[in-house]
Amino acid sequence: MVKRGLFAVAAVFLALPAANAGQGMVTLESKHDVDTTAERLLGALDEAGMNVFGDVPHSDGAAEAGMELPPTRLIMFGNPEIGTVLMQCDRSVGIDLPMKALIWEDDGATYIGYNGADYLAERHGLAGCEEPLQQIEQALGNFAAQAAGQD
Repeated sequence: MVKRGLFAVAAVFLALPAANAGQGMVTLESKHDVDTTAERLLGALDEAGMNVFGDVPHSDGAAEAGMELPPTRLIMFGNPEIGTVLMQCDRSVGIDLPMKALIWEDDGATYIGYNGADYLAERHGLAGCEEPLQQIEQALGNFAAQAAGQD
């Protein structure tokens, strides 16, 4: 019985698109380094009138702890008008708000990733929130593409 359940779960994860790779994160490769990608993202967010709640330089934190971490930044941002609508569907989504974009370097390449709207909908059971979820997915995709130089 347990084996069948594990096979069913494995089959579901294998069927997911590679961009969401089971954890719900959509990832794009950037044409720029981490700092340039982050600055381009911050510019796109500002242009769209989004609130930026934080910019966490994880690599700096690692250095302060006497450890090494390739360049890695987390940008937290959002729009209370959309976030509130999602929380009205199910307040548990507040754990994933504000939205976040992780920008990191790995093996000489730079990536930007964010939680996809499908992941948020499934994780929090956001039935009836299709319209704001579509808006979020489109906005996140546009912001990431601009930041990565794929616009």
